Amino acid sequence: MARCLIGCGANAGVPRDQLERAVELLRFMPGISLVAVSRPHRSAPVGGPAGQPPFLNGACLVETALGPRELLESLAAVENTLHRDRSVRWGPRTIDLDLLLYDDLVIDEPETEIAGRHHGALTVPHPRMATRRFVLEPCAEIAPEAVHPLSGCTVRELLDNISRPAVHVAVVGVPGSGAAEVAGAIADATLARLVRQPTPLPRGADPADWDAALGDWARVLSAERAAAHGADAGNDPGPVTVIADCWLGTLLVAAEGWLPPAPRAAFADRFATRAAAALAPGVAVVTVASAATLAERIAFRARRGDHTDLFRDTGVFGAGGTPESTAAELVALQQRLLERVQRRCADDDPLHRLRPPAVVVVPADDLGTAIAEGIAAVEAMT
Repeated sequence: MARCLIGCGANAGVPRDQLERAVELLRFMPGISLVAVSRPHRSAPVGGPAGQPPFLNGACLVETALGPRELLESLAAVENTLHRDRSVRWGPRTIDLDLLLYDDLVIDEPETEIAGRHHGALTVPHPRMATRRFVLEPCAEIAPEAVHPLSGCTVRELLDNISRPAVHVAVVGVPGSGAAEVAGAIADATLARLVRQPTPLPRGADPADWDAALGDWARVLSAERAAAHGADAGNDPGPVTVIADCWLGTLLVAAEGWLPPAPRAAFADRFATRAAAALAPGVAVVTVASAATLAERIAFRARRGDHTDLFRDTGVFGAGGTPESTAAELVALQQRLLERVQRRCADDDPLHRLRPPAVVVVPADDLGTAIAEGIAAVEAMT
């Protein structure tokens, strides 16, 4: 029997009745045994159309003989019974049932068609649960020690992470992915302090360029760590949330791919020393763009130059080579970044201290959508 966490939410009809009916339907579903149910928690809607009523949210802990796909289909059957409307993303709903955790499995299956039957996407753990207070609070009530398999953190630790007085959110992305634009929009929307990447990401194999960038980035993020400690102690009258459009770990991940072995090892040693004093993010919002989008943005920046601030971080990446070849280089870096920011690492790994407990991946081919997703991820922490 697998042990699973299911998130429940409703803000249409009579939400309390809808949650109770959903729980009763789950109780009698074949192959599902209800272990615990949280009390309802009220929360403001996050994202979606304006003017929605508040949500009631809860969580269920179940044991099941069903596989992940079968369990997801059972949840969809309950939603259909309670007339779930899926026409508007993040819109009002009579019931919303999300498969949050399925034992310690990590699954990422896209939508597919098998034997003429449509199968929706299946992602476990739920890709946005780690920053959603309205998810974590009811889960922590009934399963505080349940472990998020990607982060290695318990549900209680994830809730504590977003409940600190000073929360640092790093918007992580390769040049051209929209990280700088998303970070600025999040800071504006949440009245947070914005920290800009002080110098461009280096390109090439000159160790001096990498050392200079490391010094600049670490200096800024070390100053922010000192300020965050002041906020923790109640000494900072300004906003306690810090939004940065850079993550110090990006330098190490890029160096691992672009520096030759000897200077790479030396750089990793220097990185470990500087990282010890830098501000470690509690949350990473990772902007991910396709090769075609990156090539288009690099070409746009080369044409527009200083006439716009959009995609300024492409910098030296617009010089030399074609936009397509440069985009391919950046996509490879993007994949390495995704792996390193999400993957648990050993204590002696230079990234160990800087790896955030909560990671939200945001598709960034459409900049407006990426901004809305990033804002929603941060607003959901409150």
